[in-house]
Amino acid sequence: MSKNSSSPSPYFYSQKWLLGSGVIAFLLAIVCIWFFLHAPAKKNRQHHAFIQPVAVQRVIRSNMPVILTELGTVIPITTVTVQTRISGYLLNVLFKEGQHVHKGEELATIDPRPYEVLLKQYEGQLARDRAQLEQARMDSARYQRLIKQDSIDAKTAQDQLFMVKQLEGTVKSDQALVDNEKLQILYCHITAPIDGRIGIRAVDKGNYVAAGQSGGLAILTQMQPISVIFTIPQNQLPEVLDELHAKKILPVEAWNSTNTAKIADGTTSVLDSEIDTSTGTVRMRAIFPNQDENLFPNQFVNAHLKLKTLKNVLLVPNVAVQTGPSGAFVYVVQANHTVKVQPVVTGISDATDTVILSGVTPGEEVVTDGTDHLRNGTKVMIPSEMPTQIKNHRTHHKKAHDSQHKTQQNTEN
Repeated sequence: MSKNSSSPSPYFYSQKWLLGSGVIAFLLAIVCIWFFLHAPAKKNRQHHAFIQPVAVQRVIRSNMPVILTELGTVIPITTVTVQTRISGYLLNVLFKEGQHVHKGEELATIDPRPYEVLLKQYEGQLARDRAQLEQARMDSARYQRLIKQDSIDAKTAQDQLFMVKQLEGTVKSDQALVDNEKLQILYCHITAPIDGRIGIRAVDKGNYVAAGQSGGLAILTQMQPISVIFTIPQNQLPEVLDELHAKKILPVEAWNSTNTAKIADGTTSVLDSEIDTSTGTVRMRAIFPNQDENLFPNQFVNAHLKLKTLKNVLLVPNVAVQTGPSGAFVYVVQANHTVKVQPVVTGISDATDTVILSGVTPGEEVVTDGTDHLRNGTKVMIPSEMPTQIKNHRTHHKKAHDSQHKTQQNTEN
């Protein structure tokens, strides 16, 4: 056999090329079918991945109290340092620290014996001088009878009249000394000048005390009623004055220093007569009955001054109000479960709600949680509707999967 007869024929090469082309075409068809079947599911998964779960709340109409919240201090209406008016040794201490006492109740006793001795001395002087005065008056009366009979010198009778006047002055002086010593003895019994709660004792029994000494015996504080003094910014003063002129008194609530719990209820008492130029505020005093004594002197509180109540206004939660370059706005949930950026004009607010002057209508749903990833037109999912949406999503996914499987079977067939 020759060399040419053993080499492959051109027909063999054409069959091999056709076979290779067919394999490539088959592989390309498989890739196209796979992409056609899986691309919608991938797109659907991407679509559902951008649904943002949010919390919402409806816009409502309600009443909103206008309340000024300012830092205040509990100040007793009356505070007295219990002092002794005389000097001497403290004989008895009759009160207990922290005790509530009434006006006129005896608190302590200073040894009265030195003053009692002086009282007896002055009473003796008074008795002696009164006797001398009576004798001088009798002599003067006799001299006046004798001068009418021209039996005595007129100068002698006149001198006796002057003697009577001198002794009258001496008796008055003696009486003043007696009264003063009686007063000193009275001052030996130290009494409460007001009703209140007495503090820690500053001097113990047996010590020598002096009138006006520093610190006194103790501090007596009126607890019922008690006041809270707080400040009002001068730019809010006209509104406060208008309400005071109309209502005379305004309700005030005292809250704790963290502004989380109410302590007591009271009313306004007086507005100070001038503005403090260093702070731009004016002081106001409110009175509280303080029957349970929850307010304590020098305690820091938050004073809530209620000016008025706005009737039938639109309210949304504070967390729903966002701030952007153009001002305040809210995310309003549309019927197709997308959100719309809605600019609003806000009014006053309290710890939970904000008054909306314009921009929304009652019944609209605004987003209160989950706003970080929202944009205008973002698809959202509300927690109360999640089970239904998840069910619909699963049904849609199952239908898509069944359709893909059926198409794949038809292709294989």
